[in-house]
Amino acid sequence: MSALTFLERPAVSEAAGLLVLHHGRGADEHDLLGLGDVLDPQRRLHVVTPRAPLTLPGWPGHHWYVVPRVGFPDRDTFAAASTALAALHDQLWERTGLTPAQTVFGGFSMGSVMSYALGLDGGRPAPAGILAFSGFVPTVEGWVPSLDDRRALRAFIAHGRNDPVMEVGFARRARDLLTSGGLPVEYHESDAAHHIDPAHVPAAVDWVAATLGT
Repeated sequence: MSALTFLERPAVSEAAGLLVLHHGRGADEHDLLGLGDVLDPQRRLHVVTPRAPLTLPGWPGHHWYVVPRVGFPDRDTFAAASTALAALHDQLWERTGLTPAQTVFGGFSMGSVMSYALGLDGGRPAPAGILAFSGFVPTVEGWVPSLDDRRALRAFIAHGRNDPVMEVGFARRARDLLTSGGLPVEYHESDAAHHIDPAHVPAAVDWVAATLGT
């Protein structure tokens, strides 16, 4: 059982899908709840925003893993966060009756990393899609992305060319990795820094609706 704290925004009627949004470093479960309303303006989806498990001395908010170097999460804290998120996702599917094929994992920054981690884990069921704002596919000892078994998984990648935290090359490499594996990728760049560029949001709204059939 996952011990993660989370918030929920139910659909207005029977949910057509599940949207799980993972926040970035130093934030919490409140950070992306409003983004759920923006991405699903008709409220057809069940939206969930988990809180990362770590608090770190000298750092505000919550964190999914320790960062020894950008792009290379600490193995142990990454594995612990992945295990906790997997348990939460399983609970959500069981409780709501929704399935992985009706689910999008999304996030910003470190939350995008966890969306890739859970969405591309060969030991986990494939979601319908991954929505990645300003993130990267992680390089971690003992974990490799699984692509051959999830070619129906759709990805939306958006990143700013002026991002000083996670440089845009991470997004381009993620795009190329997924595309080479046969996954359909919608890719967006702008001159933004390390934030969700409002210019990318309308395309993300359309992508979520298309991915989950809403």
